[in-house]
Amino acid sequence: MTSPAAVSSGTPGTLGNRTDGRRPAGVVVRALIALTKPRIIELLLVTTVPTMLLAQRGVPSIRLVLVTLVGGTLAAGSANTINCYIDRDIDALMKRTSRRPLVVNGTGTIKPWEALAWGVVLGAGATLLLGLMANWLSAALADAAILFYIFVYTLLLKRRSPANIVIGGAAGCFPVLVGWAAVTGTVSLPAVVLFAVIFLWTPPHFWALAMKFRKDYAAANVPMLPVVATPAAVARKILWYSYAMVAATLALVPYAGWIYGVLAAALGAWFVVEAHHLDACVQGRGGQGGQGGLGGRAAPPSAGGSGGSSPRASTAPMRLFHLSIAYLTLLFAAVAVTALLPWGHW
Repeated sequence: MTSPAAVSSGTPGTLGNRTDGRRPAGVVVRALIALTKPRIIELLLVTTVPTMLLAQRGVPSIRLVLVTLVGGTLAAGSANTINCYIDRDIDALMKRTSRRPLVVNGTGTIKPWEALAWGVVLGAGATLLLGLMANWLSAALADAAILFYIFVYTLLLKRRSPANIVIGGAAGCFPVLVGWAAVTGTVSLPAVVLFAVIFLWTPPHFWALAMKFRKDYAAANVPMLPVVATPAAVARKILWYSYAMVAATLALVPYAGWIYGVLAAALGAWFVVEAHHLDACVQGRGGQGGQGGLGGRAAPPSAGGSGGSSPRASTAPMRLFHLSIAYLTLLFAAVAVTALLPWGHW
């Protein structure tokens, strides 16, 4: 995802202003949309609809599906926007995030107060839409996701603990609870299992990305696990979480049925094989080297997330990262398909 490009009439390093000091409306709109991190929201919504199908054991009303998707989009957009507002100082230090709307060209295309107001408005819109047109439990769960992401992950953990993404990643699990609650008005065991699946999926998914961008996080003093641990330790934890995630997917079999179970087992085997591949690549290039550093301390070459002399070792983390997205999409597609089938249940 890239932030809006500066217009040709603007002055480099300014808020995309024209010579009269005004910003073109298109620049502002594109920047506000970019703050919501649409590509992340897409992945969250991939989990919502299959969950609703499973809760209904069929197709819920199209109106309810649309309300839940729009409400979920607004809630996720609110959390992501306020995250960008809070993290604008470290976003400016990291190459991967340096083109976000609040920091691009050194000054951004959006003012901080505008981003904060936009995030609050999106959150209020999500609450009202879900509460009035679905139910207030789904609205409360969406609000809980926003608050958890802002206060637990962004403010409390992200800059202080390597467990940031393990605990804070729970915010990204709430869409399945919102979708289930929108259909049933309750949160029952299958929804909790789906929550656990995404909770356990998040560390392997994100740590693989963080291995690639370890230097970025180290430069910003953010203690992501690949910054403070050896690549070998990170790869081994990814492997452990992968096994736990697959076990969680199989815990849904009694409810989703044997066809889902076969598909989940096959997808899980695929994911675990790739996690072993990453572990083998890291171990094969001397991944037991020293730890990464914070505060500008140089890390040994073996601690670099994408360093090392082996081409396989340098590409393996991003290979797993991209595979993890495909895996989650296919897993929830299996949930959706089997929920609609008239057979295949216990």
